[in-house]
Amino acid sequence: MKYLLMCCHEEKKREALSKRECEVLMEETSAYCEALRKSGHLIMAEPLESVQTALTVRVRNGRTSVTDGSFVETKEQIGGFFLIHARDLNEAIQVASRFPSACFGSLEVRPVRDLPRQSVVGS
Repeated sequence: MKYLLMCCHEEKKREALSKRECEVLMEETSAYCEALRKSGHLIMAEPLESVQTALTVRVRNGRTSVTDGSFVETKEQIGGFFLIHARDLNEAIQVASRFPSACFGSLEVRPVRDLPRQSVVGS
């Protein structure tokens, strides 16, 4: 089964890390991702740009509006994501708990809904 792990953290806390702390975090994360790739768990991983670059798109009554920033008002923002294979939710939680960033942020674990092939947008 596929799970999306959304890496969430307060950007201000991340920015407060020293250059060396950031390098160590990235090295540890890269090593963990490589181990997950080799074990067949990792499908894809991507970091995101700062929430300052986010736009929110809405369509109401046929009109599109675009606003600056993230829609969600929360202290933590999504900094990246990992798409993984796991046999069940417990295994997905175990994978998420080993990410180095879980020590200063959080990882939201969400099952990917399995839709019939013809109903998937863009397929």
